[in-house]
Amino acid sequence: MVTGFLGSGKTTLIARLVRHPEMNRVAVVINEVGEIGIDHDLVAMSTENIALLANGCICCSVRTDLQETLRDLFARRRAGEIADFDRVIIETTGLADPAPVVQTLLADNLVSAHFRLDGLVTLVDAANAAQQLAHHAEPAKQIALADRVFVTKSDIAPAEAVDDLRAAIAQINPGAQVSLVLHGEVEPRSLTGLGLASARAGEATLRFLGEALHGEGSGGDKRLGARPALHDGAIRTLSLHFDTPFTWNGFSAALELLATLRGPDLLRVKGIVNVEGAPVVVQGVQHIFHPPVPLDRWPGEDRRTRLVFITRHIEAAVIRELLQAVARVAAAADPL
Repeated sequence: MVTGFLGSGKTTLIARLVRHPEMNRVAVVINEVGEIGIDHDLVAMSTENIALLANGCICCSVRTDLQETLRDLFARRRAGEIADFDRVIIETTGLADPAPVVQTLLADNLVSAHFRLDGLVTLVDAANAAQQLAHHAEPAKQIALADRVFVTKSDIAPAEAVDDLRAAIAQINPGAQVSLVLHGEVEPRSLTGLGLASARAGEATLRFLGEALHGEGSGGDKRLGARPALHDGAIRTLSLHFDTPFTWNGFSAALELLATLRGPDLLRVKGIVNVEGAPVVVQGVQHIFHPPVPLDRWPGEDRRTRLVFITRHIEAAVIRELLQAVARVAAAADPL
């Protein structure tokens, strides 16, 4: 999924992507086909909102809601009405909160049976990010939920502004990969492979979890402390480590309680949990959580539970104390 505030360059990026040879088995869901200027690449219109491009890429505009659009794409592919595709890239509007879109993919049983969220990419405009982060809630939330951040327009922004922006991104979401992108020039593969593809542990698992999960402290690069924070101070990143293994029932009950009471402010959760000695990957957005993924082995020597919470208006101590209480209860439980 591709998101970003107004003017961040999503249209430019998508327009270049749909012309790439590697996009021949990809469907792109956007708000309006005509906005990305692909008319000269159209081969045929399957329906009024589905276009087949010269390289085999399928473009689809959202005329109703996302669930219906994805169901329609799947049904038409199965019926042979449109070309087969392996992946869908969803572009959200500039003012969109990405959390409900993620929740749609997880909560709709029919959609989740056929589509799996690989990751969320956010574009951030280096020339205007400071003002946007200071006056709007959406840009910080789009960054907070991102697996990867593309900083655009760095060629027309002062170098110090770019450095400050990278610092702000690290403060909001220290686990996100950050890259500079000019004029939408990206390889399609840079938008893929961001999620956990299998239960096999390894370096890919650690990359998916993010560097913040196996570092110390509360997240962020300490070298960036001298730079000003550009985002709303209500958004916090908390990295937690626990030596005591959890029981799954206890850990999931704690997360369920937290999500029930503060779901809208629980922007993102990602981590690896020691469940009675076994590694389990968890991730969620607000009150919706992906199914847990038990790994075949630990990806390294560290056997601790490592969790990163990105929250809004939730004190770090609240989450820490809740999970510490669960860990103490698990440690004191009588063996079966």
